[in-house]
Amino acid sequence: MSEIYEQLVALEREGTGFVLVVLVESLGSTPQDTGAKMLVTSAGRHTGTVGGGRVEAQAIAHAQALLGGDAPPAFVTWSLKADVGMTCGGSVKLYFELHAARGAAWPIAIFGAGHIVQALLPVLLPLPCSLTVCDPREEWLAQLPRARNLRVVRREVPADLIPELPAQAFVLCLTKGHATDRPILRRALAERNFPFLGAIGSAAKAAVLRRELITEGIPPERAAQFHCPLGLDFGTNHPHEIALSIAAQLVSERDRLARLTPPAPAAGP
Repeated sequence: MSEIYEQLVALEREGTGFVLVVLVESLGSTPQDTGAKMLVTSAGRHTGTVGGGRVEAQAIAHAQALLGGDAPPAFVTWSLKADVGMTCGGSVKLYFELHAARGAAWPIAIFGAGHIVQALLPVLLPLPCSLTVCDPREEWLAQLPRARNLRVVRREVPADLIPELPAQAFVLCLTKGHATDRPILRRALAERNFPFLGAIGSAAKAAVLRRELITEGIPPERAAQFHCPLGLDFGTNHPHEIALSIAAQLVSERDRLARLTPPAPAAGP
């Protein structure tokens, strides 16, 4: 069952339209138990099942007909023999809940879950973004807020998450020190080309990181392509003021990049 909700969150995060279908009541001979769930997208059944066969095919068709509209949640009751054409004599009551498509959320990946991240998340979570926080420390991850647009990932080797991140992710290294930031930066610079890559710290830390990255095989021009210090130049070293400066930099950079992106061509007649 947890897979359904994981996939539901993933579809919401991507901005993909879908319909949640729930078998809320089954009477007589039916092919699935009450409580069965299914997610349907424009491509068809995405995850889960409400019984297979004709009843599921009809549920998928009904759900797909809702996509692109603004139908409210609704219950539908079908006789499996009269309405679906199945030989079994039961009936099903299904709940259809439309989750309309929307623009894909702005992906932000944060490595580290310490004090600055704890202060930063309440600033970022209300924004139209999709947040991922990765840290090997369970006790710090447990202190993070829970939100629909926040994914919490525990990895013993946080850099292993780099290949899984969206291409347009803004990536922040706020781990416990430069020795734990460096493997993440190295993999991001070597394997990906994120629109924003940054590490918290001073200019002196940045110089050390770049020197070590070059020693480890990162070309000098690539080693220069991350932001450090992180955040706009205002405020004090109070964690909440640092969080505000980082959030301000992220929004400023997001808007700057949006201005550089050419508009999509107009549709033909």
